[in-house]
Formats: sequence, structure tokens, C-alpha cells
Amino acid sequence: MRPILRPLPLFCCCLMALTACDPAEFDVDPDVRREARGARTCVSAVRNETGDASAMLNQTLPIVEANQFIVDVPATQARWLCRTDDAGTAEQLYKMGQG
Repeated sequence: MRPILRPLPLFCCCLMALTACDPAEFDVDPDVRREARGARTCVSAVRNETGDASAMLNQTLPIVEANQFIVDVPATQARWLCRTDDAGTAEQLYKMGQG
């Protein structure tokens, strides 16, 4: 391989790593960062609780209150409500539809 082409694969790898990052994690607004962190930790908490890696954040149901997220688990057709603290760490999980 030519010496001039060696930096190109390295540059491509770095570029791919940056595109995989959530841009909200690097926003200057702390509320945006907290929201992104909360969404990520809630999805992770539901995945750990259910053991299902298909859990994803629900983007269709509106949440009016701060620090709350709805997470869907498509494999079991279940929805979970997740509450976070002010730092964005998941603290409480509730399976929706259960009395």
C-alpha cells in the first residue's frame, strides 16, 4: 500500500466512529444532553429487565412530564414507562398495562 493512502483508512474509521455517536450527547444545552442520556439509560434498563435486545424508545406517544420515557419491546408487545433522575439515570421502571 502506498504511504500516502495509509491515512485514508484511518480517517474513514474515525469518521465512521463519529457518525455512530448521538449528536445530542455533545450539545451545548445541558437539557438536551440529559434527555439523550435519559433515553439511552432507559432503553438499556428495559433491555436488562426483559432480556430482550429489541427494546427501543417510543417516538409516537407524547410525554408531557420531564424525565419520563416510554420504551417499546416489540417481541412481547409490551410498553414500559421509565423515570429518570435529573442527571438522566434510569431510576424506576413500570410495565404499562399492568394493574
